[in-house]
Amino acid sequence: MSNHNQTGGGLSHEKIETSNFLMIVLILLVLLFGGLVEIVPLFFQKSTTQPIAGLKPYTALQVAGRDIYVREGCYNCHSQMIRPFRAETLRYGPYSVAGESVYDHPFQWGSKRTGPDLARVGGKYSDEWHRIHLTNPRDVVPESNMPAYSWLEKNTVDADSLPAHMKGLRTLGAPYSDEEIAQASADVKGKTELEAVIAYLQVLGIHRK
Repeated sequence: MSNHNQTGGGLSHEKIETSNFLMIVLILLVLLFGGLVEIVPLFFQKSTTQPIAGLKPYTALQVAGRDIYVREGCYNCHSQMIRPFRAETLRYGPYSVAGESVYDHPFQWGSKRTGPDLARVGGKYSDEWHRIHLTNPRDVVPESNMPAYSWLEKNTVDADSLPAHMKGLRTLGAPYSDEEIAQASADVKGKTELEAVIAYLQVLGIHRK
């Protein structure tokens, strides 16, 4: 009986090791289970699902600015996440927490830092500084290799699309009222894309400073 069990166990183990398909299926199942164990609890933790004190959903102009930020690929060079390491927090300020980004869909944390981190850029520079920096970066940062986004000053915000966008954000948890959504187009009418991006940048990270 003992020998039979050992042989059966050996054959079973051998079958798994010699079957590529079976091995792949079992590995995927283990990874799936491990991922669920790590990820699912986060949906029930207040620290990851509740906004930090003072956090408000983006205004209509800031929503438009964030869309332009994504459209222009700014996230390809700028992280919006400060890591919880001493050197990082000394340079950039308090490290990023999930509660700061509960109204962001999709998240823009990332890890790329070709350019400076932007998680705490809000209020660090004046609106005029940002205007110059976006239209001709080297006027304020001579060593910058960022391209100029001069067309942002000429383009106006797509006001008509904002109510639908904000309704979508509301379904994902942003507490916009019917009045705020109805007023969105009027709030950004005539505003340039440059003004919208600056409005978005100026609110990044201000709640944990």
